[in-house]
Amino acid sequence: MRRVWLVLGLMAVACAMAQEPVKQARQMLVVTTPGWDAVEGSLQRWERTGDGKAWRRVGEPVAIVVGKTGLAWGIGVQVRAVDGLRRAGDPVKKEGDGRSPAGVFRLGTAFGVTEQPLAGLKLGYQPLTPGIECVDDGASQSYNRLVDRRKVAVDWTSSEKMRETLPYYQWGVVIEHNWEKPRVGGGSCIFLHVWGKPGEGTVGCTAMAEPELERVMAWLDPAKRPLLVQLPVGVWGKVKAKVVSGQ
Repeated sequence: MRRVWLVLGLMAVACAMAQEPVKQARQMLVVTTPGWDAVEGSLQRWERTGDGKAWRRVGEPVAIVVGKTGLAWGIGVQVRAVDGLRRAGDPVKKEGDGRSPAGVFRLGTAFGVTEQPLAGLKLGYQPLTPGIECVDDGASQSYNRLVDRRKVAVDWTSSEKMRETLPYYQWGVVIEHNWEKPRVGGGSCIFLHVWGKPGEGTVGCTAMAEPELERVMAWLDPAKRPLLVQLPVGVWGKVKAKVVSGQ
């Protein structure tokens, strides 16, 4: 019996740890699309003042595009209310599938082509010097990481040369998809970035007009533990009331 209680206790702790990032978050970007295969959608900023407090909208919705083949369940923060909505037959994110990851994700470092960061930026900043690449070769020790090829052992045969990908990477933010102990083939190099034009899907990122991205980037505050929630609108509708009420 003691062993049973120990197992139950460990399960409760694991569950609490899985929920903790959402409970701690004070900022949230919610991206929704009409369905799994849709390319166009919208982004809404949300914020709250503390744990258990209700979320409130910030600003107006922003037009965005996701992957050229839509969304697919990705690897991010485990949230029971969201993960419980996964259904057999839903698309699952894979390397090179042209889909953006669905789920809940932390936001990491910002980047840009200028030496100095965007005015007002509070996120950490990585200037895209000529050697900065994002590695999408699953055989590399640097898989799914931004690295400077001049400072590490180059063990990859495939990567994005970030500075050469303009205007898309004029500014951007790392979406921490498949981030902790990256799963080979699970998808890599996922960002918020500048779009090419309205309606033009990405290879797996979430993109928007440059002025809108600048506004989002300047608003994000790592002290408020921002999260990205990215879902088809029908899935978001099933969890929205619980999430925005602070439960």
